[in-house]
Amino acid sequence: MPLMKRIEHALESHLGASAAGGPPRLTQAIRHAVFPGGARIRPQLSLAVALACGDDAPRLSEGLAVGLELMHCASLVHDDLPCFDNADLRRGRPSVHKAWGERLAVLAGDALIVLAYRALAQGATGHVERLPEVLRWLDESVGPPAGIVAGQAWECEPSADLDAYQRAKTGSLFSAATAGGAAAAGADGKLWWALGDYLGLAYQVADDIRDVVADSALLGKPVGQDLLLDRPSAARELGLEGAVLHFDSLIDAAIESIPASPGAELLRHLVVSEARRLVPSEALPAPVRDRVPVARRGAQPDWARIGERNGVL
Repeated sequence: MPLMKRIEHALESHLGASAAGGPPRLTQAIRHAVFPGGARIRPQLSLAVALACGDDAPRLSEGLAVGLELMHCASLVHDDLPCFDNADLRRGRPSVHKAWGERLAVLAGDALIVLAYRALAQGATGHVERLPEVLRWLDESVGPPAGIVAGQAWECEPSADLDAYQRAKTGSLFSAATAGGAAAAGADGKLWWALGDYLGLAYQVADDIRDVVADSALLGKPVGQDLLLDRPSAARELGLEGAVLHFDSLIDAAIESIPASPGAELLRHLVVSEARRLVPSEALPAPVRDRVPVARRGAQPDWARIGERNGVL
C-alpha cells in the first residue's frame, strides 16, 4: 500500500474508533484538525525509515506514524489559538478555533495528544518489548526541555536562541519520526536520529523563508507572522539568501546522514522531493533563485515508484 494511503487509512481507523459516543462537536473539531491533511511528511518519514529497516512490526510503525501526525495536528491547533498566533487559516481553510470556537479548539488539541499516545500503545500489540524505546523518542519530541511544548514556550520568552527554538518547535518531531521509525522496526534509533534532526531544522528554515516570500492563499495560512509577532526566524537573522543557503546545506547534510539500507535511495529522493516542495526555486527572487542547487530544480522525482522498484514500498 502506498505510504499516503496507508497513513490516511490508519488515521481514519484510529479516529473512527475513538469517536463513538463522544460529544459530536468535539469529534467534528478533532476531525477538522486532522482532515484533510497536509503533506503528512512526519508519518511518511517514519514509515519510510521503518521500511528501510525491514518493517517487521507494521502495526507498531503505523501506531507511531499516527501518533506523530496527531501530535503535529495538536500543535497546529494550539499554535493557531488567539493566545499565540491568532491565525484565521490553516491548510487553506478556517483554523479550528475559527470554525468551532476557542474552547473546543483547546479541547481538540488536548484530545489529539491523548489519542496520539493511545495509537502508539495500541499498535504495540505483539511487540511490547519495543514500546519503551519508541515511546521514549515520541515523549522527548513533545515534552520539555526540548520538545514541541518547549518550542512553543520559547515564543513566550523575552528572547530565544534560534537553533534551540527551531530544534524544539519543529525539529523534535522529525527526529522522533526517524529514530522512532527505526526503533519500531527493531533497529537502532540513534543511527537515524541525525536524519530527522537535519530535516526538522530544514523544515523550520523553509517555513521561515515561505513566511517572507509565499502567498497566503498558496501557503494555506497567514504570512508575515514572524515579523508581526517578533518571532525568531532564519530569514530575519540570516537574510533571505542566507536562509536559502542554510536550507540547502541542511538538505545536503540530511542526505549524507542516511545510513546504508535497502531504502536509502527512496529516502534520498524523498528528501529532495520535499526540498523542492518546501522551497520551490520559482518562488524565490531571481538573485536568490540562481543560488539554488540544480538538484532542486525541475519536476519532482517519482520516489514512490523508486521505492516499489527497490522493494521497500
